[in-house]
Amino acid sequence: MAAFLGAFAVAWAATARSLATTKTPAWPARAPFLAGGLPGTHAWSRFHARYYPMTLVFVAFEMEMMFMYPWAVVFVREGVTALADIGVFLGLLSLGILYAWREGAFRWQ
Repeated sequence: MAAFLGAFAVAWAATARSLATTKTPAWPARAPFLAGGLPGTHAWSRFHARYYPMTLVFVAFEMEMMFMYPWAVVFVREGVTALADIGVFLGLLSLGILYAWREGAFRWQ
């Protein structure tokens, strides 16, 4: 099956290349943005590091809500075991929130 899929992918790519009407364009047309112009700054330099702790807080709260609804269904069936599991999970998320608090993610400047 893997050999068949590999051969199919190679045949598909070869067919697409042979049917292409244009060849690879010159450099300005292949540039990723700004209609072919070169960027003035590097992409990593545009974002300040102060946004990263807030991202951690968002992920912590998002994961908490994503797992709380299915956990409620499992809790009815499992009982105390599910309660211990969610306790460990919320404890780990709380550590992430405490870290973000220590880093100053909740202070708006």
